[in-house]
Order: sequence, then C-alpha cells, then structure tokens
Amino acid sequence: MESKNKGIDEKLFHYLLQSIENTPYYNLLGIHLDSLSEGEAVMYAVTETKHTNPMGFIHGGLVMSLLDAVMGNAVRSLGIKSVTVDMSVSFPKGAELAKTLYAEGKVVHTGNQLLFAEARVYSENKIVGYGKGTFYKIGKIEI
Repeated sequence: MESKNKGIDEKLFHYLLQSIENTPYYNLLGIHLDSLSEGEAVMYAVTETKHTNPMGFIHGGLVMSLLDAVMGNAVRSLGIKSVTVDMSVSFPKGAELAKTLYAEGKVVHTGNQLLFAEARVYSENKIVGYGKGTFYKIGKIEI
C-alpha cells in the first residue's frame, strides 16, 4: 500500500516516510504508514502469530505500540521532534489474528513544551484500543 501525503510539506513527508520505513521497532512489529496530514497520522499493521500472547490472543503491546507510533508521528507531521512522557490506554475489545489494525492519531493541543494527542485503533471498524498521550518537545525536525 502506498503512503499518502495529505497536505504536509513534501520534503517533511518524504523524510518522515523514510524514517518510519527504516525504524527497526516498526519493522519488527510490521507497522506501516498509511497517511500523514498536518497534526494527524494513520498507520496500520496486519496481525500475525508473532503478535500473540501466551493465551493466543493478540498482545495488547501491539495495540499500544500502534497508538504511540500514530500519536508520535502526528506530532512529527508538525515538524516537531518529541518524546512520549505519558500515555494512557484502554482496550474496549480484543484484536483478532489475521486482521488489519488501523490506527488514527491526532494532535489535540500544542503548548510551548508539551503536546497532547489522542488515537484510536480499529479492527473491522470496531475500536480495539483508545489512547491519549503527552509528548515533550525536544526540537524541530531539521531536513
């Protein structure tokens, strides 16, 4: 699936796309970029056996990682480097094997040093994860 730029600077988009594609942790989990727009990101992963916990269910860590990734990249779509300082997550429903999980994240407030974001992860149009996060600005993305 080809990633889509929905309105951010073209150089920033390609920089972020390359950095996402070359992030070892995302590659380990199979997390990919669907689209970026200003202050928003959509990412996805297809659940596999490697994502299961000892009981055979999809591990909540995959959903948490998608939430963190999509919120962090929503922040980065604004040209801001940041780190996650706090995140809370709820799992309304379990994710299933061999399904595509779509994560949608957006920045809801930007302050001088702190940014706040929220995200949802969906499987077949049902929410399997909801999160909100606080991000600390460490600088601007230099391209």
